[in-house]
This record gives sequence, structure tokens and C-alpha cells, in this order.
Amino acid sequence: MAYKVAVVGATGNVGREMLNVLAEREFPASEVVVLASSRSIGTEISFGDKILKVKGLEHYDFKGTDLCLMSAGSKVAETWGPKIGAMGCIVIDNSSRWRMDRDVPLIVPEVNASALDAGFKKGIIANPNCSTAQMVVALKPLHDAAQIKRVVVATYQSVSGAGKDGMDELFRQTRSVFVADPIEREKFTKQIAFNVIPHIDVFLDSGFTKEEWKMSVETQKILDPDIQVIATCVRVPVFIGHSEAIHIEFERPITAAQARAILREAPGVLVVDKHEDGGYVTPVEAAGEDATYVSRIRKDPTVEHGLALWCVSDNLRKGAALNAVQIAECLINRKLLRAA
Repeated sequence: MAYKVAVVGATGNVGREMLNVLAEREFPASEVVVLASSRSIGTEISFGDKILKVKGLEHYDFKGTDLCLMSAGSKVAETWGPKIGAMGCIVIDNSSRWRMDRDVPLIVPEVNASALDAGFKKGIIANPNCSTAQMVVALKPLHDAAQIKRVVVATYQSVSGAGKDGMDELFRQTRSVFVADPIEREKFTKQIAFNVIPHIDVFLDSGFTKEEWKMSVETQKILDPDIQVIATCVRVPVFIGHSEAIHIEFERPITAAQARAILREAPGVLVVDKHEDGGYVTPVEAAGEDATYVSRIRKDPTVEHGLALWCVSDNLRKGAALNAVQIAECLINRKLLRAA
């Protein structure tokens, strides 16, 4: 059976990556339609060996479309998500708008695909924050083994998480440094080239940023509401790939060797953990790959049952596009998606 698929926000980084992933994984699509705002109408976008022309979201009729992969921001998701869902087209949304809605499942297929079986009243399924997605893929098998109590995480997030404008700003500033031109800031609050910025998304009254809050509440919704998470989210001058230093406190004993063996068998995880120069994964190696890589697994001696590890993944793929397509595949495998 084949399905008609619409990709909303097709001209953005994640939208284009969604098209790449659909083609690479040979998703059973009878037709793929690319949609964006009116200013992008007519833009040509590659999909496998085809060239698709962008149509306007506002004028597209979703009747007869089975699945909508949406990566167009929270405002578009708020306006269009329920409308599209009401037409019988299932929406998988990459924005933050619907993640904490009680009637919208928040899904990472390796972790909680079974939550789809309870249904989706609004016709919407949410994709988690990119940093949360890779972290819970690594945490899930360890939680099953020894029950996680608390997670302390520091992220090192690439500029692609801020969209094409973020990538362009890093490129321009890097060039400006080398040719001694003035550094111009538009997207980020401080210079990002040769710098790190401990600020992603807006500040909340608590002193945390919204990105840090997302990692906490999304982990609880996806994995376990009893897990306490504290995050410090940092933007770094890397184009693609988020990295995380994760410290985990467990209810029960677990050794680094046990964790290494468990993660080697875990879906979506690749362990690269040699105690030698270069025996770990960095964002450069993870870019363009589907796996969540785990390295530097070691005992944390500061708590009774603790481990520390290093986690890296391509934020445009597992953190967004790949996860969305995997959700769509879960819908098919669980017989929750029917062709119109």
C-alpha cells in the first residue's frame, strides 16, 4: 500500500532532510507534495531522482492526503495542525507547539512507539526537541535495566538547530575573523564563531532557558515522569550534530561494562567507546548518519549508582527528520495509517 505525503516547510533545513530520508528509506509514497509559504511557491526541490515544485500551504487541499510531515515553526503548526488533522490527514509536527498537549503523543520510536496505540485525538503526533530525542534513545535501555532517578546534562548544540540563518551566520562570522572584517550578529545574542553561547531559546522566570525546560519535561513525558532532569544548553560553532555530556543516577547498581553491553544491543544506538586517542565519536563523524552514538561510558563516583557518558547525533536527522519518518513507519507497521 502507498500513501500520499505532504511535507510542510519543505524549503527549510529539516524539510529538505525529511525529503532525503523519505527517499533513502524508500518510504511507500504514492505521491510527495512539497509545501511552504507563498514566497517559496515554484521553488524547485530535489526528492530522490525527481525535482518537485513547491506549492503554497494556504491553497493546498489536504483531502486525500494521508500524512503530513510538518517543520514550519510553532505558529504555522498551531494554525494548520488541527485543520489538517480534521481532514483525516495525520500530522507529524516537528515544532514545540503540541509536544506537551495531553491529547498529542510525543514519540521517539525506539523509546515509546506503543504510545501511538492510545490514539491521537487531534490527528497530530509530536516530534520531540532534537536534544531530547537523542538523549532518550540512549537513556531508555539503561532505564529499563537499573531505573534512572536523575539526569544532569550539558549540551553542545550545533548552529543548524537554529536553522539555515544560524548556519549562515557561523559561516559569515568565521570568514570575517580570518579577513579581519567586523563581526555582525543577527541570529545569535553573541558572536558564535570561535565561541560558545550558554543560551538557547528564551529565558524563563526560573532562570532556565526554554530549551533546558523542554529537555526536562519532554524526557518525563516520553520516558518516565519520575525522572528528574537538569540541563544546561549551549550553542557551539559546529554546523551539524548535537553533543551531550550526560550524568545519570540510578535506583539500582549498574556498572560501566554492563551499560556498554546493554547499549550495544539497543535499537538506534551505536557504541564507540575505546579508551584511546580518538576512541569516541564527535559531531563530524555523526553528521549524515542515523545512529545515536554513545562514547566515554564510565562510572560516576560522586553518587551511589552513577554513570557518565558522551552522546552525539545528527540533529537534522534523528533530532528531527529521521525521527518523523520513523514515526510514520511505526504508524504503518501498527496499522494506524490507512491510505485515503
